[in-house]
Amino acid sequence: MNIKDATRMATADRNVWPSKAFSKYLTYATARFVFRLFALLLFRFHCQGRHHIPRRGGALVCANHQSMLDPPIVGMAASRHLAYLARKTLFKYPLFGWFLRKVDGIPLDQGGIGIQDIKATLKSLKTGGVVVIFPEGTRSKTGELQQLKGGFIALARRAKVPLVPCGLVGAHECLPRGTSEIRFRRIRCVYGEAISVSEIESLSDEQLLATVHNRILDCMQRASVSRR
Repeated sequence: MNIKDATRMATADRNVWPSKAFSKYLTYATARFVFRLFALLLFRFHCQGRHHIPRRGGALVCANHQSMLDPPIVGMAASRHLAYLARKTLFKYPLFGWFLRKVDGIPLDQGGIGIQDIKATLKSLKTGGVVVIFPEGTRSKTGELQQLKGGFIALARRAKVPLVPCGLVGAHECLPRGTSEIRFRRIRCVYGEAISVSEIESLSDEQLLATVHNRILDCMQRASVSRR
């Protein structure tokens, strides 16, 4: 969604200002600007390959998960509005829950992706949204890439959208799992070449899972090199 689209939707009903669409756009754009500024100053943040995210149409971004900082890092690096799959319990916190709803967060059951989660995600993807998922399922304790869970494969196949690999490095050093103290280290983010719909259809689930794992790992390795 760009500013022209948001404004047009907002002015559709002159009796309501700002509309939900414009309000969401404003919240997301403001949060992205503020976090990007802080990330540049405090984490010397740098991103490569953001052009691999399709300019229009749905896409599923698959990123490694090192820290609680990962969602805003992935989001601020992209030029498009990104929706997130987030644990349902996070929506219970007043401020954070409000923010997640404002940026089209999709509640995720603690036990994994369920039927309602799939329906909500498919709806977002089929209407041209870009959704971020962390297929490891939880934050890595070491910062290394863990084994991926294959729930995202069915989403990509049913929605017929490309998969965009994303590798993050440095977030684990800044805010590792189990701690609340933030340390200021360099963070790098690399988006890799998208796996097209035709390539997804040509691979078995096992082959696709291995391909996504290797693509994310490659992005992480490139991100590590850029930190030196």
